[in-house]
Amino acid sequence: MHFRRLHLALAILLLPVLPLAAQVQKAGATWAEWETLSPDNEEFTVLMPKNPTTETATFPYHKMELNARLYLATSSAGPVLAITSLSGIKSDPAQYTEFARFNSYIDAFKTFFPPKVRAKDAVTKLVLVNSRPFHGHTGRSYKLTIGDLNGSLNAFVTRKRFYAIVSLNTKKDDALEEKFLSSFVLPDRQADPPKTAVATSGDAGNTAEQPNANQVQPEGEGNPASQPAAGTEGQPANTDPNAANQTNNVAANQPQNPQPTKQGRGPVAGGMLNSKAIYLPMPEVPATEANGVVLVQVMVDESGAVIDARAVSGPQHLHAAAVSAARLARFTPTLLMGEPVRVSGTLSYNFVRSN
Repeated sequence: MHFRRLHLALAILLLPVLPLAAQVQKAGATWAEWETLSPDNEEFTVLMPKNPTTETATFPYHKMELNARLYLATSSAGPVLAITSLSGIKSDPAQYTEFARFNSYIDAFKTFFPPKVRAKDAVTKLVLVNSRPFHGHTGRSYKLTIGDLNGSLNAFVTRKRFYAIVSLNTKKDDALEEKFLSSFVLPDRQADPPKTAVATSGDAGNTAEQPNANQVQPEGEGNPASQPAAGTEGQPANTDPNAANQTNNVAANQPQNPQPTKQGRGPVAGGMLNSKAIYLPMPEVPATEANGVVLVQVMVDESGAVIDARAVSGPQHLHAAAVSAARLARFTPTLLMGEPVRVSGTLSYNFVRSN
């Protein structure tokens, strides 16, 4: 009799546990089936939960009309995996830089995507993590928050389209995020076609093929000097106060190169570049560790983007933070004989410990 009562008591205790176990099993089995997605008229391949919902739309963005495609997988357990594909802003450096084009797409994405996963009035926050070139394409990584959803966004721009790869969740799931984000693949970017007109003619018509540092950018794209990347606030306090006195007029001080195209021209020396930056983010280090001056040698490409950076002096434990910040800096393109050229120079970061 005592044995039967014990069994009955155990059965009563297990009754409320069984539905909970079923729920845990269901959550663990979220998206048990995955498939390789490679849609027609897209450039990417990705691994997504099977049968994602798809949507095609057009929407106005300032004076342009953008085309959008959304590939979305959602779950009652919380996760949201999505790829947003946008097009409509042409890759034309004669009108605006690829940096400005990327920023415009990010701005358009913040208008288009959040209402697809949460209410229109849900607070959206986008914080830049780092620059993330991918197979030759310009890219960046962000931390994204939409209402109660938190996660990551990887964004890339090709000559044809802009892609935002989003992983959001109501709780942290690193394995799911890594599985999805790391599966995204783009083909390598092809080299730019040669500009034959520059070598065969000296008339004024050739100037349309050259990026212009003073070109007015399309409405809504903004000026990188007045619109720093998402997640940064203000200008950094880590600039060298003597930087303005150390900079030179690069174009005026360089010897003329007889070669007609930029392929045979090496980088010009720019000296200290702090005062020439139109966007110079602050390194992120704990206040207790910030003490000293770090010099970072950088290479700036024809569009004004930093393509290489390495610390050459200063406290070793501050090198990584200074280099990461330097890679995100932006400069006005430097012209030599009417052509944009690469510039080598130095950025100085003065780390001051807070009291």
